[in-house]
Amino acid sequence: MPKGEGKLIANNKKAYHDFFIEETYEAGLVLQGTEIKAIRAGRVNLKDSYARIQNGEAWLYSMHVSPYEQGNRYNHDPLRTRKLLLHNREIAKLIGETKEAGYALVPLKLYLKNGYAKVLIGLAKGKKNYDKREDLKKKEAKREIERAFRDRQK
Repeated sequence: MPKGEGKLIANNKKAYHDFFIEETYEAGLVLQGTEIKAIRAGRVNLKDSYARIQNGEAWLYSMHVSPYEQGNRYNHDPLRTRKLLLHNREIAKLIGETKEAGYALVPLKLYLKNGYAKVLIGLAKGKKNYDKREDLKKKEAKREIERAFRDRQK
């Protein structure tokens, strides 16, 4: 199965709006206790999360995984820092690329692939306001064209 494919759990639409995505990487997640059950239930929010490389390891910050309802005392901290599983060569490459000004690591998707939770991480460069407005104009124009084409079909 190619990277980025599987049962989609959460999508970070805000990342596509705020950043230019240059490259993507598929990373596994180190989870605790009932986190995988909460993820399978779709109780995840990627909106304000980000990734960072520290001491040769990749970490995912502020990804909110709600506590599992039947988890009682075995539940986890919803905003804990989670380790990302990447190959050493990928981490080395990311260290070099994130040292450049303006680059960030942003989670784009969370999905299940062969029973494992995976995160699609994007190497991203921030957009300026005028870039965001331009993208919105293109999106609106595309929508208008599709609407006109659909009306003409009737």
